[in-house]
Amino acid sequence: MVNVADPVYIAGPLFDEGERWWIEQVEATVAAAGFSTFLPHRDNPPKTAETVGQIFANNVGGIDRASIVVASLNGVTTDDGTAWEIGYAFASNTYIIGLHTDWRRRFDDEVVNLMIERSCDAMVRSLDELTRHLAGWEASPC
Repeated sequence: MVNVADPVYIAGPLFDEGERWWIEQVEATVAAAGFSTFLPHRDNPPKTAETVGQIFANNVGGIDRASIVVASLNGVTTDDGTAWEIGYAFASNTYIIGLHTDWRRRFDDEVVNLMIERSCDAMVRSLDELTRHLAGWEASPC
């Protein structure tokens, strides 16, 4: 069940400036739709050998507190950390929105790997479509 008062966990790769820029656009879109957010690279300490355990625990807690996970699925394959976050969210019965704006086709009958795609409750293909999908929850939560 989606509780619009809970934060939305924003999942996606963060390994270069372009990936961080994109995931920040996703977060800004979700925030503009009226939701609070958990953004791993913003809401964690800098990654060091000493902080990796804390980052892991914070991210797991972020998913545990979220009613929605928005996962960026762009790229030739889905980022392995994002795939883990989707699997954990799926096992926790968290509503998952897959965001795939990449025009490259991977499979004939699927946008992304079937295990990832079937874990998502919704697949959207743009930030505008994400905004429209999120708009319905304030009036009538799922």
